[in-house]
Amino acid sequence: MLAAAAPVELRGEAVIKQLYRSYEEAVNFLDQLAEDYPDLVRVETIGSSWEQREIKLITLSLDVTTADKKPALFYTGTIHAREWIGVELALDFAKYVVESISFDPWVKALFRYATVYMVPCANPDGLEYSRNYFSFWRKNRRQNADGSFGVDLNRNFPIGFSTNNKTYSEIYPGPQPFSEPETQALRDFFEEHPNISIALDYHSQGNVFFPAHDFRHEDTIDTTDMNVLCANMAESIRKVSNREYGIHQGKPPTSLISGSGREFYHSHGILASVVEVGTRNISDYLDDMREHIKEHIHALLTALDEVPNYAKDNPLPRVSGLVIENVSDLEVSFSWQYETERPVYFEIYRNTRPKGFCTRANRIGITKICSFTDDSLQSTTEYYYYIRAVDKETKLKSAFAPLLRVKTLLNDDELSRIYYPSAAQTGYVAERVENNRDHFGQDSLHVGIDETKGISYAILNFSLATIPVNAIIKSVVFSLYPINRVSTTIEKYGEWNVALVNPDSMNDFADFDQVDQVDILHYVGRPTTSDHLTQGIWRNWKFSQFECRILQEQVAQGRACFRIEGPKELKAGRSKQMMQWDIGYGRDGSGLNYRPKLEIVYTMEPVRVELYPKTILTLSHQQVLEDEILCGCDANGKKVYSALVFDISSLPSYDYSVIVSANLCLNATQVYFKENLRFHLEFLEGTPREYAAIHERIVIENIGYDVSTQGLKNKNGQEFYFDKYSLMELAQRQKQKRNVTLLLRPTSSEHVIKDKMVEWSSKESNFAPRLVIEYLPKRRHPVAPINSLRHSIDNGRIRLDWNNPDEADFRGVKVVKNNFRPPLSPFDGVKIYAGSDNYTYDSFGALDLCKYFAVFTYDDVPNYSKPVLIKYQDQRKKCRK
Repeated sequence: MLAAAAPVELRGEAVIKQLYRSYEEAVNFLDQLAEDYPDLVRVETIGSSWEQREIKLITLSLDVTTADKKPALFYTGTIHAREWIGVELALDFAKYVVESISFDPWVKALFRYATVYMVPCANPDGLEYSRNYFSFWRKNRRQNADGSFGVDLNRNFPIGFSTNNKTYSEIYPGPQPFSEPETQALRDFFEEHPNISIALDYHSQGNVFFPAHDFRHEDTIDTTDMNVLCANMAESIRKVSNREYGIHQGKPPTSLISGSGREFYHSHGILASVVEVGTRNISDYLDDMREHIKEHIHALLTALDEVPNYAKDNPLPRVSGLVIENVSDLEVSFSWQYETERPVYFEIYRNTRPKGFCTRANRIGITKICSFTDDSLQSTTEYYYYIRAVDKETKLKSAFAPLLRVKTLLNDDELSRIYYPSAAQTGYVAERVENNRDHFGQDSLHVGIDETKGISYAILNFSLATIPVNAIIKSVVFSLYPINRVSTTIEKYGEWNVALVNPDSMNDFADFDQVDQVDILHYVGRPTTSDHLTQGIWRNWKFSQFECRILQEQVAQGRACFRIEGPKELKAGRSKQMMQWDIGYGRDGSGLNYRPKLEIVYTMEPVRVELYPKTILTLSHQQVLEDEILCGCDANGKKVYSALVFDISSLPSYDYSVIVSANLCLNATQVYFKENLRFHLEFLEGTPREYAAIHERIVIENIGYDVSTQGLKNKNGQEFYFDKYSLMELAQRQKQKRNVTLLLRPTSSEHVIKDKMVEWSSKESNFAPRLVIEYLPKRRHPVAPINSLRHSIDNGRIRLDWNNPDEADFRGVKVVKNNFRPPLSPFDGVKIYAGSDNYTYDSFGALDLCKYFAVFTYDDVPNYSKPVLIKYQDQRKKCRK
C-alpha cells in the first residue's frame, strides 16, 4: 500500500458546518457511550482508512456480551465523503437507544431479540477532507498512480464491478474490487457476522429507498420483502414528519449502479437497501437535518423489528402456491399452500398501491386456513395483497409471498377505458431551451424550474376517440410515474399540479409561450407538494365529480390535453426545483408499463322498458279473480293476495345486456280505513293459481320496502325497487327466457283484521301496474382466448407469438409476466404488451430466469378472457422453485 498522502491545502476559508461533528468528535462520542453504557454499547475498530484513521463500529444490544448470537441489522453511513447524514444519524440513533431503552418497552423488546451494528462513517478520510477543504468531495483519499486522488468506495465492491480507468471521475471504482482498506474492513466484518439479516446503507440525497437488485431488471424472490421493509420505514417517517419517501428498485433501461455495497450484502442472501436522505448532500442542520434524523430514528427501529424474521435460521418457509380463486366487483378470493410442522397462522395485508406498507393499520385478516376472501371492496380498483406465516408460539414471521396483484371487476353499469398519451404529442417545454420539439416522444418529462432551463411544463395529449360521445363519466384517475428525484434536488417548498387545458388554444405544443399562456379549463385532483413528491411510486390525481363533468365536455371533441406544472420561482440560494416523470419511451423511459395513463370509468344512459303483466290474479279463500288487484283481509279475517305475471322475453339477449335497475309500479285507489295494514311484494318461484298454493309458495326475495295504508293515503302510486340479489334473479330469468311472478301480500301487527281491503288499479293505461326495467347494452362475457401461444429467442430477447380469435368484438390482448406463479389475473404481474398484434417481446427479460407469461383477450367493456399460459425456462439451467 502506498504511503498516505498529506491533504492538499486549498486557498480560502475551510468549509465547516459548525453543528456537524468532526470524525474525531464522533469517535469520542462513541467511546463515551461505551463507557457510560457498557451493557448496551460496544465500540471496536474494524480496520484503518487510507490515511490510517481507525474505522469504528458500534454494537447496540440489550446485552452486548450476547449481541453476536442475535440476528442483526448492519448500518453503514457516509461511504461518500460529502454525505454527512450517515455519521449524524448513527450517533443520534445510538444516543436515543441508550436513553430510551430503560422506559420504552418497544425499544427494549427490539434489542432483546436483535442487535444493531453501525459503522457511522465508512470513509473517515473523505469526510474530513469534505469538512475542511472541499465540501463536495465524494471519494476516499487514495493517491492514484497518476497523481489523482480517490476511489468511489460505493463502486469498489465485487457484484457488478465495472472497470473504469478514469481516475479523476467521481465514480472511479478503483483498480479491482476491495482494493481499498475501507471496503475491506466492511467486507471482513460482514462476512464474519452471518447473524446479519438486514443491511442499510445511508446516503444523501433524494428521500428515496433503493432496494438491492441483481442487474437483470426483474423482481427477485425477496423484492416484496425489500419493498415492504422500505415501505414500513417510509410509513414511520410519514407519521413523524408527513414526508413521503419513494421506493425504486432497478428498472429498465436504467443504468444500474455497479460495485455497490448494497448488492454485495444482498448477494449473501439478506435484505439490503440504500437510503437516500434529504434534498442536499449537506443539509441545513437546523432547518432540515434535525428533522431527517428524528424521522429516521423511528424508521431504523421499524427496520429492526423485522430483523429476527429474516434471520438465516428462521424455520418458517415462505408461503407458496398463491393463486387467485375468484374476482368480482366487490370481492376477491385467493388460496395458498403451506407445509410446516410448526403451529402457524397467516397474516393478510392489503394496499391500494404497489410498494405499500404492512402494519396493523392495513392488516385485514388473520387466518389459520390456507384461503381468504376479502369482501366489501370497491369496483374497478387495483388491490395489492401481502401474505406471511406467523409462528403461534414464538411470533416469529416468515418472509412474504411474492406480491399478489388483482383488480376488481366493473359494476354492472360500468365500462372503462385506459388511455395512453400520443408519443408525438407528449413532452416538455422549457423557457430557455431552443430545441423543445426534440423533447417530445423520446425523453422524460421535466417539470418545475432550474437556473438553466428556466420554467418547464409537461404537455400530454390523449385521444378519446373510442369512448362514446354520450358516455357519463363516473370517475377518472390521471397517473404519472416519477423518476430520478435524487439529482433534481427537490427542496421543501412548492407543489406540482395537473391542469386540463383547451388544446384549441395552442397551435404548437412545443412552443413555450403558447403552453405558458394556454387556456386552463380546470386544475384536477389534489396538488402534490414537494415533501410528497416521491420516486418510484405512481402518483395519482383523482378527479372530483365536477372535474369529471369538465372532462366529459372534452369527450365530444375526441381528445384531452393536460399540462403539468411545478414551482415557477427559485428560492434564494437554490439552483433547481425540477421533477422528472417517465413517459415509457426514449433513453430514460422504463417501457410500456411506466407510461402515463388516464383511466376513465363511465356509464351510459340506460334503455328503459315498461312491461305490463300478462296475467293478474287475486287469490282469496273464496275465489280466484282475474284482471283485478285486491289485497288485504276479507270479512272472515282471511288474507287476500294478488299475483302479477310478466313476460320478459322481449328484453334483449342476456349475453349482450345488463339489467341495472327494475321496479314495479302500482297505484292504489282510495283507502278509507285507519287500521295499519302493510303490503309486501314478493318475487316468487312459479305462479300460484289456487289459494291453497299460497302457503306452499317459494319466495326468492322481498322486493323493495313494504308500504303501509298510511303511506298509500299520502301517495297512491308506489314503486317497489329490486335489490341487487333480486336483479341477479331477474337476469337469470332473462337468460332462461322465463316469466317473472310477483306476489302482493298483506301483513298486520293485529291478530285479526276483518273486511279491510285495498284495490289497486289494473286497467287504466296511466295507472296500470307495470314492471319498469332499465338495461345497459353491454357484453357480459369475454371473447374467445388466443390459441397456439409459443415462445422463442429472437436476437437475445424472448419473443411470444399467438393466434388471435376471429371475433367482431375482439379488441386486443394483454400480455402479463410473473416470475413466481402463473398470472391468473391480467393485473398480477408486469404488463409487457397491450394491443391487437399477435406477437410481442419481453424486451428487458432475463434469459436465465424461469417465468410465466399469460395472454388475455379483451373486448370493449373490457372483459378479460381466461389466461392462456406458457412457462419459459432456460434450458441451460433448472428453473428456480
